[in-house]
Amino acid sequence: MMRKFSSYGPVNTKLNYYAPRKELSERAYTQLIGEDPDEGGHFITAWGPRQTGKTWLMQQVLFRLQEDERFDAVKINLQSITEQRDISGVLKYISEALADTLNIPDIVRTDTPEEFEALFSRKVLDKPLILILDEFDNLSEKVIAPLVKSFRNIYISRQDQAGKISGEKNYLLHSLALIGVRAVLGIENVTGSPFNVQRSLYIPDLTFKEVQGMFDWYQKESGQMIETDVVERLFYETQGQPGLTCWFGELLTETYNMQTDHAITMDDFEEVYADAIDVLPNNNILNIISKAKQTPYKSFVLEMFRTDAKIRFRYDNQNINFLYMNGVVSREKIGRKGNYVKFACPYIQKRLFNCFADDLVPQTGRLHAPFEDLSDTVTDKNLNIRNLLGRYQDYLLKNRSWLLENAPRRSDLRIYEAVYHFNLYMYLQAFLRSRKGVVYPEFPTGNGQIDLIIKYQGKTYGIEVKSYTDKPGYHEALDQAARYAKSLGISEITLAFFIEAIDDDNRCKYEAVYTDKKRGVTVHPVFVEIGSRE
Repeated sequence: MMRKFSSYGPVNTKLNYYAPRKELSERAYTQLIGEDPDEGGHFITAWGPRQTGKTWLMQQVLFRLQEDERFDAVKINLQSITEQRDISGVLKYISEALADTLNIPDIVRTDTPEEFEALFSRKVLDKPLILILDEFDNLSEKVIAPLVKSFRNIYISRQDQAGKISGEKNYLLHSLALIGVRAVLGIENVTGSPFNVQRSLYIPDLTFKEVQGMFDWYQKESGQMIETDVVERLFYETQGQPGLTCWFGELLTETYNMQTDHAITMDDFEEVYADAIDVLPNNNILNIISKAKQTPYKSFVLEMFRTDAKIRFRYDNQNINFLYMNGVVSREKIGRKGNYVKFACPYIQKRLFNCFADDLVPQTGRLHAPFEDLSDTVTDKNLNIRNLLGRYQDYLLKNRSWLLENAPRRSDLRIYEAVYHFNLYMYLQAFLRSRKGVVYPEFPTGNGQIDLIIKYQGKTYGIEVKSYTDKPGYHEALDQAARYAKSLGISEITLAFFIEAIDDDNRCKYEAVYTDKKRGVTVHPVFVEIGSRE
């Protein structure tokens, strides 16, 4: 029986394609077993954004630990009690799970922290125990605080008996692993829990090599070839997020794979990707979108669509921490000291862009008069992007009062820059729809750059969207646009600057065509007046 790609919970290594992650697994195993097992293992937190494979990785470590007769290894999933607010109920659940797993019928069913600590004593356990608690930080803060206090007390007590080997100490909790999205406790812990004895084990997304390895495995097993560009594009769009990677793997190799005797091509990927953007449900991405739309995080996400400045990544910023741990955003490292926020991957950014555009610009109204002559903008063969943007400017200024009446605003009451990007996108979609043209957004850097790609009559038009800041930013944007046009394989690109107002002299000066001779690209700057942002 041939394996399949699976994005439905932890993968089955006998039935599904997977990345072994041997180095990461070995690191977790070594920390739990201890560099010198006689001295005991470590208390660790296995953490990372959702859907990075934390549970699966620790399962593999558990299976390996269970083969070692020197220890008992137990994994308890706490998901069913995450709504429990009573510490006694949580302690009872864990003690009963221990009793069932270790087959100790007379184990104490504890409901107090003092009795809970006694569960790990030599009076109850036969040999050193390695305990793994999954979904730990989904517990109530009132529950977490006394739990970690007990674990810390056990850890310190074992450290006090440095002269004894692990199996001879009063407490036999050899090591502990807490699994969660933010299991480095204290980030949202207002009580200041004293659990500062744990080591951190970060579970990242898959690397390109790991993603490529799974698809090479499929090709070898199935005999069906996959074009190299397909795997490269898939990794670019998902950035190795395991849930999304395996979902696209399932779509490409099963759902849309109607001709298994033919190679899976970029055309196949484009079909899958278009449906994944517009029509296919996936719990992973729906959960990410729901998190991004929550208050107050929605405002932060809207701010991320700014094109004039990057946002510094700070893990202790509540908004960034929440969005990072829930897979909405990631960290962009520039140089050795520059840490900035970016969207987790292009696919997520596109889904969010489309979602917000639909929500914030539900209607575009009338774009032009019914019998208006549009020949200066569109013909049966060509588009004039400069004139199209000019028409959009007239449309925006004419309809601004109702288009932006309910637009979300920043704390300074100015409309978010992203709203204008969404509005332009929806306008272009509406303008081109009856003419069978297609427009879609691209985000080459994950932050600070939005490009609208138009396909019309077999031609590709690129529009890079920016907000005008100053002269240095203007020249940097010209160079950036030229680089992007080169990557698209087109010789011309339009650089659209949003600005509140511009006089004729500056428009004439700054809308001069820019030619990048080195790249062989022509950039057409166009300023779009949006009126007052107030």
